[in-house]
Amino acid sequence: MKPAHPEFSAPQDSDARKAIAPVICYSPDTLPSPDLAGLSELRAQSKAADSVTVPPRDARCIAVAAGCFFRISSVEGSQVGDLNLWNANDLTERFYSGKTRALHGTHLSTGDRMWSAFPAMRPMATITADTLEWYGFDGFGGSVHDVIGTRCDPYTGRLLNGSDYHYCCHSNLTRALADFTGLPMESAEPHVHDVLNVFMCTGFTRDTGQYFMKASPVRPGDYLEFYAEIDLIVGLSACPGGDCSAEHTSDTAQCYPLLIEVFDPGAAARDAHEKPARSAYDRSHGR
Repeated sequence: MKPAHPEFSAPQDSDARKAIAPVICYSPDTLPSPDLAGLSELRAQSKAADSVTVPPRDARCIAVAAGCFFRISSVEGSQVGDLNLWNANDLTERFYSGKTRALHGTHLSTGDRMWSAFPAMRPMATITADTLEWYGFDGFGGSVHDVIGTRCDPYTGRLLNGSDYHYCCHSNLTRALADFTGLPMESAEPHVHDVLNVFMCTGFTRDTGQYFMKASPVRPGDYLEFYAEIDLIVGLSACPGGDCSAEHTSDTAQCYPLLIEVFDPGAAARDAHEKPARSAYDRSHGR
């Protein structure tokens, strides 16, 4: 626990130090903007190609080819999901939530991209539609679709309360990836990574800077839609916290399924899609 009062008193120029204006660390202004109008036209010609229902307190994976769209929908009740993305041809290239957060902010919406980990560091998917984009930031500083949380996991549960819970999002995604790829559980688990918390409403408290959650505004019919920039395996866990209004990992929270749908614009459009290049950094690291 943090001390209630600072051990050291403020210096005489403390107000001046605090008044210094902030500087954005990683401005995305130099990044090429996605062609949302063009993607909208492409989406209009796309046809349903595949789907999977993610059961409550469980996870599923689905393949999405580069140049296709995928949509995550609320179908029965208010429910949040933990999203992982992997390069379908190389599981070591996976979604990098921390760098995505640095580039686009704590919460993602239309036009933001999900970036992959080093050394590839390229867009894996672009968000093309978000029915909750109206939410913005509320009076508590909360917003939807965050890249600040990690994922509920059995290791933190064991640390905090001494019990084992196997249907948290980390374990759900581990089982789903193992089942989808045929990997042993112990080989699949290291590929599970920090998530995009789809539909989850979160923020940081202004007095203590603690990560908070509140009831998700998602309702049946709401969705978040993406354009696959590279060939993907998409993994989604329907969080055991339900809408995360009270509990983050629980067998008592009301939980609902989520739906992933894939939409294909056709072979010609997929063939015309140019996959983003991997980072051009030479990886010499000064040697």
